[in-house]
Parts: sequence; C-alpha cells; structure tokens
Amino acid sequence: MKPTALVCRQQCCFAARAGLLALTLLISSAISVAYAQNEPVLVPDAVEYQKLLPILPDAPQGWTADKPEGATEDVGGFRLTNVHRDYRKGEGANVPTAAISILDSVANPDYVSATTAAWNNNSETSEGYSKSVTINGNPGFEAFEKDTKHATLWVMIANRYFLQIELQNQDPKELQGWVKRVDLEKLAALK
Repeated sequence: MKPTALVCRQQCCFAARAGLLALTLLISSAISVAYAQNEPVLVPDAVEYQKLLPILPDAPQGWTADKPEGATEDVGGFRLTNVHRDYRKGEGANVPTAAISILDSVANPDYVSATTAAWNNNSETSEGYSKSVTINGNPGFEAFEKDTKHATLWVMIANRYFLQIELQNQDPKELQGWVKRVDLEKLAALK
C-alpha cells in the first residue's frame, strides 16, 4: 500500500508528464507531416538536457524537491529535449505540490506560433478559469480548476522553450511566486 503523499505526488507528476507527452506527440506529428511532403526540413538542434537542468530551481524554504530529470531524444529525425522537477511541502494526501517542466520546441516553430496564438482565448466559469498572461514580456497562459485546486502556467521563452508550472492544493496566485524562481533570462540565452 502506497502512502497518500506518494500517490498525490505521482498524480501531479502524471499530469505534468502527460502534458509533455501530448506536446511531444504534436511536435512529432507536425515534423512527420513536413517530411511526408518531401520537402527538405532544416531543424535546429535542441539543447542538451544537461544545460536545462540548472534552470530548474531548488526547493523554497519549507519544501523538498526531487532530483531533476531530463532527456534529449532523437524522435523521427529531430532532437527533443525536456526536463522536469517535482516539489512538495510536507507529507500527506493534501499537501501543496508543484512541478516545473521545460520543453525545447525549437524543432517546430509553426507549433510554437499556433500554440501561443491559441493562448489569446480567455474564459471564466464557476469551475475555474483560463486566461492569457504576459510574464516579463513573454506570452503565457494560466488555467485553474477550483474543485481540484489545480493551477497551471505555461510561458513561451525565446520562441522555443515551453515552461510549464503546475500547482496542486495552492492558490493560483502562487504561480507568480514559482515563475520568479526560474531564471527566465538565463533560459532565454541558452542555445
């Protein structure tokens, strides 16, 4: 039998990894379509994951952090890099958790444009909200589900890096504090 804190952390990790997997599949399919058209595709190289790991911040005071994870993989003729780190405050079923992920999407600038354009849609209901945001001049998108207390912030950095921050059992205003822990200027400068 797994402790409840571990189950909760695994659910948060699953959601973050599922989001990255969906993004990876979309990028992969877009590149495959370009190859299928028999047109030469000049795909810039993604950075090695080891360069992105230091961007993932240490745990804030009173929190713990798992060891950061990352990978650079060859997928259908191009390289894809992503890194991820989980954070938690305390033990138990309903403790606050956070997850930070970075995906280098340099391989598909069309996907970057389409995704950031879709971020212009805003909505609010009794169940939560989604809205476009700007973080230090970078386009982003924030969503919050009230019943599960699940908040997510996506930010596009330097037209190539998708930064995703997911919070569980925290006020969505805490997203701003978490994004400030990530050195966005250093991330933008990585090539």
